[in-house]
Amino acid sequence: MLRDGAGVIFLNWGFLIFAGMGAYSIGSELFDVKPGAQPVSRQILREKRSSGLDLEVEGDLAGLPAGSLRYIAREDLKALPQVTYTVTDDPNFGGAVQVRGVELEVLAREFAGSGEKALIVAVCGDLYRAHYPQSYVQAHRPVLVMEIDGEGPASWPKSKEGSGSLMGPYLISHPRFAPSFKVLGNEEEAQIPWGVVRLEFRNEEAIFGEIAPRAVHAGDAEAGYRIARQNCLRCHGPAGYGRLKGQITWSGIAFFADSSPRGFAAYVRNPRSVAPYAQMPGNPAYDDATVEALTAYFRTFLVKGKP
Repeated sequence: MLRDGAGVIFLNWGFLIFAGMGAYSIGSELFDVKPGAQPVSRQILREKRSSGLDLEVEGDLAGLPAGSLRYIAREDLKALPQVTYTVTDDPNFGGAVQVRGVELEVLAREFAGSGEKALIVAVCGDLYRAHYPQSYVQAHRPVLVMEIDGEGPASWPKSKEGSGSLMGPYLISHPRFAPSFKVLGNEEEAQIPWGVVRLEFRNEEAIFGEIAPRAVHAGDAEAGYRIARQNCLRCHGPAGYGRLKGQITWSGIAFFADSSPRGFAAYVRNPRSVAPYAQMPGNPAYDDATVEALTAYFRTFLVKGKP
């Protein structure tokens, strides 16, 4: 996963001692949260942080008011079912590594209030976001990584983007990623954030509905929506999303795409050709059809020429 300008602050990990556990696989249908059920693991949700390595969980948490924020201590995460994989195709690593952690599917089963509609959003210390709808979770079985080659985050390699940032306290990887769809020649991209500090549990229909194309739209806009949903949404979003990594909101992007299509195309492919201090990584492989689809999509958010 490439993202420039990452700045994550971590506390001292040197005092932590990690205990080994036997890893085992888990079954399917883990998004099913039975009405009235009270999983034992829900008791590990804490109202106050106990360590800089606690995982924040927020949003639609089962059995709690909407928008609740809780913390899960690292030792409590290790008490949940664990899996171990050898990963060979994750660009965050220099080669094959063994990762150990908790599948997002397990976390959804235990904590998501939206049941089978659960959308998991991984939020990083620099506000970068990765979105995991149920379809993605079932197709790719992403894992919240707790150990790499038997080591905790203090011993993990640093990011490969040139920033030298630590990749803990958590990151997300897959046993193996194979794209499950293609849009205008653009294959599905792996959602592999590092520096993850929080998981949000949201309603998939509500979140994606807010960025669905507005009004009547052509096929190009629908294709643009699918591309923006897996790419642009990582750093940008509607104003109501709150503070995000990207400073331009969805409506701001719409105004840019409509008022200066050529400038928008240049920025999407090579941001620094338009704004020398831009931190957004470029998308040089996007062809004209892709950029035109994105332009058509964002234009659906304009009303009489104004965002």
